[in-house]
Amino acid sequence: MPPWGRTGCPASPCFPTAGAALSWAGVLWPTFALLPRLAAGAEPQPGLHRWARRLLPALGIDLQVEGRLRADLPLWVANHVSWVDPVALMSLRPMGTIAKGEVAGYPLIGRLAQRSGIHFVEREDPTSRAAALAALMASLRKGRPMLLFPEGTTTRGERLAAFYEGGLRLAFHLGLPAQPLRLSSPAPHYPWTGDETLVPHIRTLFANRTPVAVAAEEPLHPSDFQDAEAWIAAFETALAPRSSHVR
Repeated sequence: MPPWGRTGCPASPCFPTAGAALSWAGVLWPTFALLPRLAAGAEPQPGLHRWARRLLPALGIDLQVEGRLRADLPLWVANHVSWVDPVALMSLRPMGTIAKGEVAGYPLIGRLAQRSGIHFVEREDPTSRAAALAALMASLRKGRPMLLFPEGTTTRGERLAAFYEGGLRLAFHLGLPAQPLRLSSPAPHYPWTGDETLVPHIRTLFANRTPVAVAAEEPLHPSDFQDAEAWIAAFETALAPRSSHVR
């Protein structure tokens, strides 16, 4: 019999396997455990960090960090291949991020994101983009570590999508150093482009062990670049695919 939920159930009653049930429990328990704390006004970033550390193994993700992570830097900048990317990176330190507006409607994850202080943006709406940048600037000025996905969307990983440059330009003009983090996985089921349905993708993750690598590149400092264009180009180079692995 195929793993529960991957190809549907036969005509007879279908029930989850013990492994699948435990995996769902691993997702649901840390999510619901965090919601009351967020509703009570608890600091969201440490809570999200603990939630991500619990959720990642429940999803079957084996995370490996290559290089030296700089947790002291205010901004991490990463490529984007799956909805799991922010969970993986938030498991490494407490921080906030900017998420596309539709994330607010995702099952379970969306409700948590709405209560967590994550900044949402409608990418095609200039007013929404401006508001998200203002929120990012306020967070960085308050000393809150932040995570930025300049592509603004996921890809299959063969190449980078065109950058939404506002966040990187903001960091440049604020004079804030940032570390590029390049995500990759040899697992063909890891990428999620948004054309797929979320819950079946989660079930596929449950049915497999999924290695994910985070390559920590050398930090980039605005003072080392002549202008914002050169700064942005350096991130494009740092985050570009390196091998035949799916990213």
